[in-house]
Amino acid sequence: MSLVELIAQADERGLAASGLACLDRCVPLLGGDDEILRPLWGNLTEDSDAADWGELLEQARGKLASAAEEGDEEGDEAGSLARRMLAAAPDDRSAAEVRLWADACSVASLQIHRLLDPAEDDSPVDSRREGRTEGMSPLVAAELRRQVAVLEVLAGHGAGGLRRALEVSTEGRRVLRAVVSRRARGRG
Repeated sequence: MSLVELIAQADERGLAASGLACLDRCVPLLGGDDEILRPLWGNLTEDSDAADWGELLEQARGKLASAAEEGDEEGDEAGSLARRMLAAAPDDRSAAEVRLWADACSVASLQIHRLLDPAEDDSPVDSRREGRTEGMSPLVAAELRRQVAVLEVLAGHGAGGLRRALEVSTEGRRVLRAVVSRRARGRG
């Protein structure tokens, strides 16, 4: 099943986790630490109150805004896309709101990975999301696999799949952090 189909079929929790996972993997571009989005992940559990999502989101935005101010680079398109993902996160965790956000985060995250991958990939991101993966660059291919894995594990296990979804996201964040670090060393 393509990523587009998985997003179309996902429930509210799956959509929120999908968008959050994309954002979480891009935290290195925002200057945040690995735990900054953990309260939002916790808000997706069975025992949490969806009404707390907006307040937790504002707290994360505040922390990431101050981290971004410290290390902001003008003209960094990948960082700009990550900041837009964060800004677009809905304060309400309703299915209609998070569906649009999850879809936009998916596109933005794939585009970020394409920008950071030194390998050429001329196919449109939308074609990748629809399942046309021939000739895909390695970093983009890995991000696409992670996005699919998050949605599949949540579709199959509901809230019980959150731990695995977080593990997938953490792995992707480590990869992106290494890519960002390598790029910074290359510029320095």
